[in-house]
Amino acid sequence: MESDRAQTQHSAAGVLRPQARAPGREEIDLREPSLYINRELSWIDFNERVLELAEDARVPLLERLKFCAIYSSNLDEHFMVRVAGLHDQIDAGVDRPGQDGLTPSETIAGIRERVLELGGRLTRCFEGTLRPALAEHGVHLVSYEQLDGPQRAEVRAHFERAIFPALTPLAVAPGRPFPYISNLSLSLAVLVRDPVSGQRVFARVKVPTEILPRFVPVGSRAETAASRAEPLGSRAAAESAGEGHPLTLVPLEEVIAHHLDSLFPGVEITDYDVFRVTRDADLEVSDDAADLLQAVEDELRRRRFGEVVRVEIGARMSAELREELIAQLGVRGSEVYPVDGLLDMSALWQIAGLGGMAELRFPPLSGTTHPRLLRQEGERPDVLAAMREGDLLVHHPYDSFATSVERFVEQAVADPNVLAIKQTVYRTSDDSTLVPAAIDATDRGKQAVALVELTARFDERTNIHWAKALEEAGVHVVYGLPALKTHAKCVLVVRREGDGVRNYVHVGTGNYNSATARLYTDLGLFTIDEEIGADVADMFNYLTGYGRPLHFRRVLMAPDQLRKGICDQIDATIAAHSHDSPARIVMKMNSLVDGRCIRALYRASQAGVRVDLNVRGICCLRPGVEGVSENIRVVSIVGRLLEHSRVYTFERGGEHTVYIASADLMPRNLDHRVELAVPVTAPELVSELLDMLERAFADNQNSWVLDAQGRWHRRVPAPGEPERSLQLELAELHAHRTALVEQRAGDHRSPEDLPAR
Repeated sequence: MESDRAQTQHSAAGVLRPQARAPGREEIDLREPSLYINRELSWIDFNERVLELAEDARVPLLERLKFCAIYSSNLDEHFMVRVAGLHDQIDAGVDRPGQDGLTPSETIAGIRERVLELGGRLTRCFEGTLRPALAEHGVHLVSYEQLDGPQRAEVRAHFERAIFPALTPLAVAPGRPFPYISNLSLSLAVLVRDPVSGQRVFARVKVPTEILPRFVPVGSRAETAASRAEPLGSRAAAESAGEGHPLTLVPLEEVIAHHLDSLFPGVEITDYDVFRVTRDADLEVSDDAADLLQAVEDELRRRRFGEVVRVEIGARMSAELREELIAQLGVRGSEVYPVDGLLDMSALWQIAGLGGMAELRFPPLSGTTHPRLLRQEGERPDVLAAMREGDLLVHHPYDSFATSVERFVEQAVADPNVLAIKQTVYRTSDDSTLVPAAIDATDRGKQAVALVELTARFDERTNIHWAKALEEAGVHVVYGLPALKTHAKCVLVVRREGDGVRNYVHVGTGNYNSATARLYTDLGLFTIDEEIGADVADMFNYLTGYGRPLHFRRVLMAPDQLRKGICDQIDATIAAHSHDSPARIVMKMNSLVDGRCIRALYRASQAGVRVDLNVRGICCLRPGVEGVSENIRVVSIVGRLLEHSRVYTFERGGEHTVYIASADLMPRNLDHRVELAVPVTAPELVSELLDMLERAFADNQNSWVLDAQGRWHRRVPAPGEPERSLQLELAELHAHRTALVEQRAGDHRSPEDLPAR
């Protein structure tokens, strides 16, 4: 697959050679804006990498549809939060340049240019390649005009039976104000004319995708799915395609548009087209909110009425209809985004979820029980016993979440010697077993504490639901501090042993969410280290009580120590570096934005320290700049699994200092969140992490390299170089490791089929 940008080849052998700063070289101001890439535009570049996977002919067809959907939903969230924030700055009169030199106004203009460019590519990919390819495999996504007479009659009958009752046309006329358009809702803008009075009226019809499938199956084999108004992945529609029977689908908005006469009887439909509104959906909770739960619930209600930040319209919408829509919504023309194709491609998840057609998907990956948790036949994993044998590192989804993290909590709940279980809840799934486990613990007379982050973006309703259920069951529920999101991922189990107690701790890089644990790559450390256990206990006491943390023994905690701890490690690495004993910094994270951390890395590069950065998403650091960052390499891996783990390593004199963390190096993580970085010291676990990082830099299948101009180039194998994939190699490595143990202990694997990502 070729990007619109020039592609270059990068060999795994082409590593950076450390270059020490020349003596007497002119001092460079490391705050110079040209040394930084704009945060928001860097995020757009990340989403372009997602789009490139949709364009990649090597990726199976249904997976390419998923990447189209991911690109679209990613962009929705970016507008709801980040672009909305830029508008807020402008409205507040704060249109100042950021660390990269661009003002919010200039950034919005840059976002618009890139989004329109990438939107054209998305449409060309789907309409020109993916839609025809679907048809070749018996899935025909067609326009209403392409239906024949019998099919139209069938659709008409279905419309009258299942769609028409769910529609509410809303006209704008004297005494009828312009209707509220909810966030991310798909709508039809309609102009009607009364043939008697000649009056022309604007109307809106909401396309009810919340309660009806976005794509209407046509044909007797799909009739059951359509009549039930189930998602397209429902059994009847899925079986039709999965058994090799052709499946015809029509977008719901087209079905409604061609039956507007039923909604507006006796008048003339003069014009119509589709549009979609995106609103500011970021929560703003006062730092001094007396009742945080109530404040978040109030903000959730307000979110529905946030300011409009984007209006997507059909590219062929008439000038008259467009002007009417702009006037009624009160937006600027620059906030209108024409789309020449299907609006809201996040709906393609429905087609990607069709049953069968295994040949159009990635081969399944299986998570296995960690070898140290395998027991005799019929025995469930004993996580507590394994922890007493030594620190344990798990890497999801390759290591099963169910037989490690969930089993840890389940075992603690059932253990009569466990006195207390404390856990953080940032994002969790509806079917989570961890939160109900806290309720069970309370029923068994244990102290259960759940530190619930109510303001976890777009998971607020789920967390409020769980918080209320926990409180009603007698669990101690704490919402943290209004000014700080609790983003740390940890579980503390206090167990009575002998004449004292012992702390069993899990600290992770990802959420306690069984669904995302199969989609995201995350690390977790199980330990009974006394100092780490004491640190985590102090953190819970700090968050549930009242006071300030004075000192932590081993962990680094934000907002007070994490940035300083990372920068101190960078400075120590600089001090230890020499020609005879070269030092190295290797980091893996989701985003790198923080100016102080970037400047520390620049200083390391200037001192000749080799710096290798694996940054999946946003990267504001500019590598390869003469005199500043010649010794810094930045790569990004975007593939079927979402790279989510954070690892920070510092090599000095042949020794490694290694942390895994919940935090990226971003101001919001370091200044406005409770985050935790925990050291990994066991030699075999350090080796495992270093091996994972080296495999990441060797990846030439799903890896991009950032250049000094801020452009990302997809790596391809050099002539004669073998193909390398981090995620496939780790899946094979973990499966092989477990298989070796099973040969001796019997087969106790706990497979978890992982949806492709």
